[in-house]
Amino acid sequence: MISYQFLDAINYAFELHCNQFRKDTDVPYIAHLLSVASIVLEDGGDEELAIAALLHDAVEDQGGLKTLEEIKIRYGERVAEIVIGCTDTLTTPKPAWRDRKETYLRHLKTASPDVVLVSLADKIHNARSILMDLQQHGSVTWKRFNGGRDGTLWYYKELVDIFLLRASPVLANELSRLYGEIKLFQ
Repeated sequence: MISYQFLDAINYAFELHCNQFRKDTDVPYIAHLLSVASIVLEDGGDEELAIAALLHDAVEDQGGLKTLEEIKIRYGERVAEIVIGCTDTLTTPKPAWRDRKETYLRHLKTASPDVVLVSLADKIHNARSILMDLQQHGSVTWKRFNGGRDGTLWYYKELVDIFLLRASPVLANELSRLYGEIKLFQ
C-alpha cells in the first residue's frame, strides 16, 4: 500500500532538490528520484523503501546530518538508515572520487538488503541515463564524470559484481546488461 506519506515524501524531495538538475543537463533532479522510487516499487519494495529511494541523495546533496534527522522524524528510523546507507560521504569537501567509490563498494558488500535494493535502483537509473546520453551525445558524455570513462566503467563493473551476488537477479542482470552496452562506447 502507498499512503499519503509517500506523497509527502515526493513533496519533501521536491523541496530539497527543486533547484537541482542532473549533472550538466537540463533534466530536473526530481526525475531521477521518481525513477529510482519507481524501480524499487516495481521490484516489490514497500512504501518505506520507496520513500528512501526518493530521499536517497538528500543527506549527501541537501543538508547532511540535519537533513538526516528531519528524515528520521518525518519517515522513521528504517527510512533514515536506508538513506544514510546510500550516502557515500558526509564530509565537506568530499574526499577524492576514487577513494569515495572504493569505500562505498566495501560498504555495499555488507549493507542491508534494503540499502542494496535502493542503491541498485539508483545505479540502474544512472546507467540508463548514461547510456541515453552516450547514444545522443557520444563520447563527450564521459567528460561530465569525475572518473572519466575508465573510472566510471571500473565503478560500474565493481557494482555489477557486488549486485549479482547480493541483489535481485532481475535487477542485477538489468544493471549488467546496461553496463555491457555502456562499455561499447569510446
